Parts: sequence; structure tokens; C-alpha cells
Amino acid sequence: MNKFYDFHRKAIPILGFSVLILSFNMAAQDYEWPHYANGQGSSKYADLDQINRETVSDLQVAWVWGSVDNAQIAQRPQFVPAGFKSTPIQIDGTLYISTSLGNIAALDAVTGEQKWAFDTGTWEHGRPANMGFNHRGVGYWEEGSKKRIIMGTNNAFLWSIDAETGLPDRSFGREGKVDLTIGLEREVNRSRYSISAAPTIVNDTIIIGGIIQDSPMIGLEVPEKQTDMPPGHIRGFDINTGEMKWLFHSIPQEGEVGNETWENDSWKVTGSTNVWTLMSADPELGYVYLPFGTASNDFYGGQRLGDNLFATSIVCLDAATGELVWYFQTSHHEIWDYDLPAAPNLVDITVDGREIKALAQVSKQGFVYVLDRVTGEPVWPIEERPVPASTVLGERAAATQPFPTRPAAFEVQGVYEDDLIDFTPELREEALAIINQYVYGPLFTPPSLEGTVQIPGDGGGAEWTGAAYDPETSMLYIPSWTRPALTQVVSTESLALDTEFAYVKNSLPTTVNGPQGLPLMKPPYGRISAINLNTGDYEWVVPNGEGLRQAIIDKGIADPGPVGRATLVTVLVTKSLLFTVIIDGVPMLKALDKATGETLAEVELPAFPQGSPMTYMIDGKQYISIASGGGSSASLVTLALP
Repeated sequence: MNKFYDFHRKAIPILGFSVLILSFNMAAQDYEWPHYANGQGSSKYADLDQINRETVSDLQVAWVWGSVDNAQIAQRPQFVPAGFKSTPIQIDGTLYISTSLGNIAALDAVTGEQKWAFDTGTWEHGRPANMGFNHRGVGYWEEGSKKRIIMGTNNAFLWSIDAETGLPDRSFGREGKVDLTIGLEREVNRSRYSISAAPTIVNDTIIIGGIIQDSPMIGLEVPEKQTDMPPGHIRGFDINTGEMKWLFHSIPQEGEVGNETWENDSWKVTGSTNVWTLMSADPELGYVYLPFGTASNDFYGGQRLGDNLFATSIVCLDAATGELVWYFQTSHHEIWDYDLPAAPNLVDITVDGREIKALAQVSKQGFVYVLDRVTGEPVWPIEERPVPASTVLGERAAATQPFPTRPAAFEVQGVYEDDLIDFTPELREEALAIINQYVYGPLFTPPSLEGTVQIPGDGGGAEWTGAAYDPETSMLYIPSWTRPALTQVVSTESLALDTEFAYVKNSLPTTVNGPQGLPLMKPPYGRISAINLNTGDYEWVVPNGEGLRQAIIDKGIADPGPVGRATLVTVLVTKSLLFTVIIDGVPMLKALDKATGETLAEVELPAFPQGSPMTYMIDGKQYISIASGGGSSASLVTLALP
């Protein structure tokens, strides 16, 4: 349980001098951050306000920890990770963090001094599936004298490490680890199966999803077959022994719910349909909530006709048994790579006088799906509406897709002439000429041979950074970006690929640029949206940063004001502030008034922020930690007041 105390700062004049008065409750001076997003409901909320609108501008770097990856890259320069995206957890004065190369480290949360580090040997199997060396966090479990750090690795092992010594738990699996390529009911090539998300632990069960290699869709030089891709089945493991307790078929087998949605026995050979991102859990209900991704291949479904459950579905399972409780599919017969990218936020809301245990799932397509998390029923109506048909031979796009009636979409959806950049008539004409080279239209316009301009793109909308939820106000804060994608499919026959897919996505280009080096669409290009989940109404929407503002002015165009930056942004909400982490000219932590979206302070950071920020308090002092940098200069930057 989190422990906290209230701390307030006020300056009052006494005899002509400004005297700082500090008042706080000494009974509780510590506040932990025990899970990736603090609570298992993925709130990213902390009930702290020592760092508030009056003090936030005084933040300074308290300490910086250089990742153990940095030295390892010098030893093995062939294995260089990209961004350092992990978010630490904090328990009893210690931060536990994973690194991009698969190390686990324990740090003193006050000083940053390294207590221990353990190398899982992720590099031993070469470059991992899909995104390469990339990791987001660890899990923690405690019972009696047992304190364990749990982590799945890029090379598909599940580790249990003693939290105090940093040594493997020899009673777990084989010498502290479990091979995750075993038990998926198909032969699994380790280079095509990976773990980057922090595990979800409910009581004595570890729930694990996985990343599946996207080669058939983007690596056209790699002649993969559909049957080469592992299925994204979900598994539960015993926290004490590492034994597999249960397996949930993400691609339903014969006789199971949803099997009929895979025509022509495509369920036997299709891969993916996986949860590559974070999950949420409600320990009180005993349920775990799974945001599923797309089936292979991502952009052509002619070999898997039908709705394809449980691809792009929110699925609720009993965490102890793996039994299906309910599901809701957000995109039928998915061919846009609209994976559900982030853990759903578990929210307790009051709608029309009715108290509801709900969840709010953000999506790449720009919708928030708000469902009763006990029953799976929509809180507000979700309508099946007609969408465009596919023109690609052998493809059969779903005739309808689900459209939430509330909240309204938080991102631009579809491509319409009215949404094109129009700072000048010339820019608008150039933008029209660009999109008229391609197919475009409303949301869910399918990929095409000519190339379809898709908004939101396959990167969102919302992404793995997810949303933050304030349980005191029922406000949901969503970072998103407007980034057009080009989804063009090409025949595998023309590429001489040995695959049963008739079409795959063309690897280049993947985006659609606008005229004269500017974006294709009107701003904002990145935004933060605040939604009151008691009503489904927006309280405010603000551009996320200055973005290309100066570049626009430099073209002789009138100052448009902040236009937002088209980049992934992470968020953290506290008792008084909303924090965003962004590069906007310089890397910075921004503090917003969470009631209005007004920027209150910008704190420059010493390195490019990549992970989601977290906060904690020890001995009455609040800290904010952010994984930053990448390559051979990865670091954990921790801020505090002087």
C-alpha cells in the first residue's frame, strides 16, 4: 500500500522578509510506486503534491544513473539498443529497473547508488524480434521473506530474481528462468518471439504476452511464411515454481468461442494476435485485461477471412485460471495495424448517477472504448457503422466497424480535404496534389495497391505511452499525434517471396509528407486531451509543445501559435499537476495545470527522455525519475526540489 504525506509551501512576509513556511503531516513521509503504472489499473497517478505549481520550476537533477548497458555496448558493439524506455518501480527505498539489453538493476532511490545488477544474457541470441533491444520494466512480488523481481526478456525467457541479492531464484523454473518458446503448442523460433513489457502479477500468477516478429509485413527481403509466425497465446505461470498454470488461445481452437471467425481453417496457421504491450489487472475481481494486437499479416487478411477474434480485442480473463470472462473487439478483420497499444486504464466512474467499475481503452484509431470492466458492456452506446470495402483481390474487409458514440474521437480520423494544411492557398493546392496520388477517405479505408493515406497511421493516435487517469476527478489524459501513414500492399508474386500471403505491405514509403517540408494536415500535430469520464465530455485539448511553429513563421506565414510536436509523449498525473515528457527544441519535463492544460513550467532535462516518468517520496522528499537517452549513453535521470 502506498504511504504518503501532504506537504505545502507558502511564502509569507514577516518584517519585510519573505519567509518560507513548510507544513506537512509527519505521520506518513513515504510513497511507493510498486507497479509499472503505479497501480495495477494503470492510472499513472500519484497522490503527491510537494512538487506543485508553486515549486515545480525549482526542480533540479538530484542524481543520474548511467545504465550498465553503456559499458556492455563497448564490449559488444554489434548489439546497440535504441531508446532507453524502461520505467522503474520503487519499493522500500529501492528502485528496480530493466535495461534495453536485458539487465536488471537495483538502485538506492535517494542517491542513485547501484546496489546490484544482473545480466539475463539477452544478447546471447542475437537481435530480438521486431523492435530489437527494447524493454519497458519489471514486476515485483513479495510473500513473507520472499521478495522477487520478475522479468520477461527479449530472448524469450521469464526470470525470477531475489530482490535483495540480485541472484536468480533457483526454485523458479530451471535455475531461475523459464523458456517461453516452449508451451505455445507450435514450434517457436526464438528470433521471432520476444518480451518487452513489464509482467502482470495477480496474487500468485504471472501473466505474460509477447512480441511477434512483423517480417511478412515490413521486411520484404525476409521470406517468412504465415505458419512461421508464433501465435500470441497468453499464459499464466506460478510465481513460486515457474510452472505454466494455464494457456489462453488468442486464436481460438476448434470448439472454442470465436473459432468460427477464422474462415477456411485459417486459425490453424495464422500467427500473432498477441499482447505486446502492457496489461491491467483488478486483484479484487481477480481479473486481468488484455489489449490484443493484429493477426498476421497486418495489412492483408485474404488468408484469414472473417472477424478474427481475439485480434484487436479487449479480453478479460480470470487471472487464476485463464478462463474467458468477456471480450470486446475494437476492429473487425484488422488490416490497418491498429493494435491496441497500451494497457486499459481501470476507472471507477459515476455516469447518470450510476457507479460503474469501468475501463477506458485508448486506441491507435483515436477512440476511447469505455466498458464496464465486470461485464464488458459499453458504458455509452457503441454503434456498428458501414465502412469502405477493399479493392485488393482476395481481401474482404469487414462491412462495419464499432464506433463509440461517447467520448468523441481524440484524434483526426480519415483524410478529408477540409483537414489539409491551408496556411496559404498555394500550400493547400500542393497538399491536394499530394493526396490525389493516392486513395483516401474515412476511417477504416482499407490498404490498396495504389497506396492509401491512413489517418491515424499505424503508429497512432495513441501509442504504447498510453493515458493517465486521475481517480479524484475522473479525468483521463491522453497524449496523441497526427501522423499520416501510407498503406500500400504489393503482390508477393512480384517480389518472388516464398509465402502463402498473396499480398504484403510495401516497405517504403511508410509516411506521407506535406508540401514544402511541412506536414500534410492542419495542426495540432501532437496534442494532450483531457476527458471527464463521468460525462464523456472533453474538458480541454492543447497542442503538445511548440512543434514546427518557427519553421512555419520562417516561411512568411503568420504566427500560428503552438502547433504541437508529432512525437510519442509520456504522461504522469499527481494531486496538482499533469506532467508530460517531450523534446521540443530541447528535452524537457513539462508541468501542466491539469484542470486547464495551461503550461506552468518547463524543466530542461540533461538527456532525451524515452520512458514514462514515475514519482515517489522518501523521508518527506518527492522525486521524479525518467529513463533517458539510448545507445551507449542511456541514463536514469531523477529530479527533486533543492
